[in-house]
Amino acid sequence: MARPRKFDEGRAVDAAMDAFWAAGYEATSTQDLCDATGLGRSSIYNTFKSKRHLFDRSLARYMECKNAELTELLESELPARVKIRTLLQRVIDEEFAQDADGRGCLVVNTCVEVSARDAEVAATLARDYGVRLEALRAVIESGQRDGDIAAGKDARTLAHLVIASISGLRVSARSGVDRVALQGVAEAALTAF
Repeated sequence: MARPRKFDEGRAVDAAMDAFWAAGYEATSTQDLCDATGLGRSSIYNTFKSKRHLFDRSLARYMECKNAELTELLESELPARVKIRTLLQRVIDEEFAQDADGRGCLVVNTCVEVSARDAEVAATLARDYGVRLEALRAVIESGQRDGDIAAGKDARTLAHLVIASISGLRVSARSGVDRVALQGVAEAALTAF
């Protein structure tokens, strides 16, 4: 008879997510995961099967949390242009927060580190991108109907621009670009609307 688990699997995934987010997939060892989760190797492998499976769960958890934040903003009563401005400003604020630790975004980090060599991860990232793209497209179309965003612009292209701007802001911040410059980039992106 199998022994019951004596740990919170969700907390273990969150702890592993933090470890992968801090060091990346390749640089995070099984020992790092043991240290982060407080679990032994056998518990990790019995529960999560492999480092890769635990990474997949961690990435899915990260996407779930970030997409919930995005949905909350996009479903708010703010005008569409203000929603987009707020989204871009949040990215800048996160990157320059007093407690910012330089980890950036796990999705962007994974795109850069893993997706070119791993078709399954690339497919996961593409699905996530599609979710964000469609949510932004819907908000932009709503803004066009309300007259808040120029009606003659392609909403899908503008949604791609928002996602590319967010990724670019994150990478630029990690490259040492200062807050003032990034504010200018965000404002320049908003002129497209």
